[in-house]
Amino acid sequence: MKKIDWYILKKYLSTFLFALFLFTVVIVVVDISEHTDDFVKSGLSTSRIITDYYFGFIPRIVAMLFPLFIFLSVIFFTSKMAGRSEVVAILSSGVSFNRYLRPFMIGGIIMSLILWIGYQYVVPNANRKWADFQKNYVDINIGEHQSGNYKQNLYFRLDPHSWVGIKGYDTISRTGNNLFVQRFDDSNRLIYNLRVVSFNWDTAQKEWKVRHLQERYIDGLSERVVFSKEKWEPFSFSPLDLRRDDYLKDEMTTPELNRFIKKEKARGSEIVGGLLVERYNRDAIPASVFILTMIGAVLASRKVRGGSGIHLAIGVVVSVSYVLLSRLTLVFATQGNFPPFLAAWTPNILFGFLAWYFYKLAPK
Repeated sequence: MKKIDWYILKKYLSTFLFALFLFTVVIVVVDISEHTDDFVKSGLSTSRIITDYYFGFIPRIVAMLFPLFIFLSVIFFTSKMAGRSEVVAILSSGVSFNRYLRPFMIGGIIMSLILWIGYQYVVPNANRKWADFQKNYVDINIGEHQSGNYKQNLYFRLDPHSWVGIKGYDTISRTGNNLFVQRFDDSNRLIYNLRVVSFNWDTAQKEWKVRHLQERYIDGLSERVVFSKEKWEPFSFSPLDLRRDDYLKDEMTTPELNRFIKKEKARGSEIVGGLLVERYNRDAIPASVFILTMIGAVLASRKVRGGSGIHLAIGVVVSVSYVLLSRLTLVFATQGNFPPFLAAWTPNILFGFLAWYFYKLAPK
């Protein structure tokens, strides 16, 4: 590492941190103005709001803004260097263009690793804190009771041949009522039916305890009915599986998400596509930091008429294009048959080729 490398890395990090801090403050101020009523209705103290909400909200927002602000920061400080003819001086001293890009590569790799670690463990824990506040104090104010602690009318696949329905379930006490299980044979004929009045999760036994149940065993025209007052049932779903809401996949760390995906695949669940997109995005989004860093460095290293303004305008266009492409592939994966892996990595693949194209056209 030469002095020029440390100079560029310092510019890289300081510009990014300043831009991210500034816009995070702005976003927090806007968020406070939007949720003031919710904070007042919650009855929580200022310190509780900060620890229960903003300690989750800020890491979540930082992770979302991270790649784009890396890109814009690289364009901004590199364009300033080009405008002051610093890039020309570096290249004129005998430094090759590849050597000039080395500190950008190092910075991009470091920041990619930081974001990757954050997406695996830090951001899910922050999302859990943020989502708990949303469900308990925000969603209930707009009538989204289904996203709260009490779930109603749950229906999902237990395994390739069985389905489960639940009238009501409380995620806090882990108790529910009116559960049924239907099992079918390969010919899609009903062979077993279970009806349960109430049930709860036993933490010590790690099993469901069901009460007042009726079991029907069906074999063609014959049928056998068994009544029981109480019984242990080793259902293949856990309390986590019944916490089905819009926030669930975001709250799980990557090891937890991997186990959850494996379980949902075994059941043939319809939500596997969305879970896989989330899993692959946790690797793809950090990789985009490196790609966008290289695009920004190559684009802004050339001195042009209009200075930083032109470079920033190009940066905004590229950023918006990246976000739109990411959203588009996400919709295709969750609503269509587009492979989740390609949905997560297609923007990186296309912008990786774009980075290579800009690099080949860059002044040497």
